[in-house]
Amino acid sequence: MRFHFALTLQALWTGVCQAAMQHYPAAWGHYDVCKSQIYSDEGLTWDYMACQPEAADMTQYLKVYLDPPNITCGDPPETYCALENPYMCNNECDASTEELAHPPELMFDIEGRNPTTFWQSTSWKKYPKALLVNITLSWNKTIELTDDIVLTFESGRPEQMVLEKSLDYGRSWQPYQFYATDCLDAFTMEPKTVQDLTQHTLLDIICTEDYSRGYVWKYDKTVRFEIKDRFALFAGPRLHNMASLYGQLDTTKNLRDFFTITDLRIRLLRPATGATMVDENNLSRYFYAISDIKVQGRCKCNLHANSCVYDKEKLSCECEHNTTGPDCGRCKRNYQGRAWSAGSYLPIPKGTANICIPNNIGPVIRQNVSSLGVANRKEVAPQVALSTTPSVHVANSKRARVCDNELLRCQNGGVCVNNLHCNCPSAYTGLQCEKPRCESELGGCRGSDSGQAPLMPSSFTLLLLLLGSALLREILCWPTVL
Repeated sequence: MRFHFALTLQALWTGVCQAAMQHYPAAWGHYDVCKSQIYSDEGLTWDYMACQPEAADMTQYLKVYLDPPNITCGDPPETYCALENPYMCNNECDASTEELAHPPELMFDIEGRNPTTFWQSTSWKKYPKALLVNITLSWNKTIELTDDIVLTFESGRPEQMVLEKSLDYGRSWQPYQFYATDCLDAFTMEPKTVQDLTQHTLLDIICTEDYSRGYVWKYDKTVRFEIKDRFALFAGPRLHNMASLYGQLDTTKNLRDFFTITDLRIRLLRPATGATMVDENNLSRYFYAISDIKVQGRCKCNLHANSCVYDKEKLSCECEHNTTGPDCGRCKRNYQGRAWSAGSYLPIPKGTANICIPNNIGPVIRQNVSSLGVANRKEVAPQVALSTTPSVHVANSKRARVCDNELLRCQNGGVCVNNLHCNCPSAYTGLQCEKPRCESELGGCRGSDSGQAPLMPSSFTLLLLLLGSALLREILCWPTVL
């Protein structure tokens, strides 16, 4: 009986260990708990951990702006023809009739309706003048992207398009990716795909032809900006090695900023034509129509909050760790005993909280003390030299035609030269003069503590942590010998 009980107990314990090992890697991506109560030598105390909100569909929290404002079809009413059949002209747009209207909010409604709902522009009735549309998505909050940005077009996919981002609430813009049927002709850029990128060139801005070519547009309507493929450069094809990705995000500011936005802007530059020549006798065939936009992400809370609230049409973090502000970006009043610092993903899997402490008090604060490390010791992941000078640049030596005097304007007082490049003031650089020049200088714009200084590799510490964790699990899960 005793032997049977021991075997049963051993089997149960082995099952628990296997379950723990099976689900442990998935927990690396959570960081969903900010603190928990534990018993220590001092009694019941708080154990503080780095934390972040769950990823969500961020399109339910945005505001959308169109430029020009009167670009939506239906005022006056207009009849459209199908691109693939110029004689099929039975699609009507009328803003005064709900069933025939195509306002911009239909880009964000529930998919799966029949018939499909979508936003639609006016037709290209002013040809040969370019049909230019800017669609700006604004959150009034810093967002961290966690999945691909996906645009679904009800019309043919644009032959020329630019996706841009802002990190300062729309005051300046940086290109994310260029799209064209012919990258050399449209932007003077060699065509590339995300598969051409490496860890060292992940921040390069490319032009892709993957989402613009092909006349059979009815069966392939999506345009993507591949977030997960870029994550996979560090985390592996199935994102199993999140520790590597989090280590890089933790220690490389330019990489974190690349996946962080406050606004997105979609520049539609040329609609689908389906042929080499535009049919000037039937311009109602050419327009833009978008049925869905997907943006998956989370509020940026600097690893000091695990929830984000939407109140009075505004997102804000519910800050922990004695922090405050929309992004938990400063210490609360009377909790400024040391300088504010963002939380850290390291050491895996709980990270470091870096909580704010009371003024003039230096208590022993427990922050995710592991068996192999000390609270607030920041491990450094093996470093990859990312191309960051300038931090946003074109992925080839040719100059991109990315400016004009209409919708593709140079930023910060720059002057567009022959539609090929921006002549920037001395204090700015970048494709569209969008980056302060000091960011590429030694010490950055805020001196040596700006987070942009080169980081030294330290893979040994991370290796010790992983080996120690594996050894601990081996000891706990070793079969009992009776």
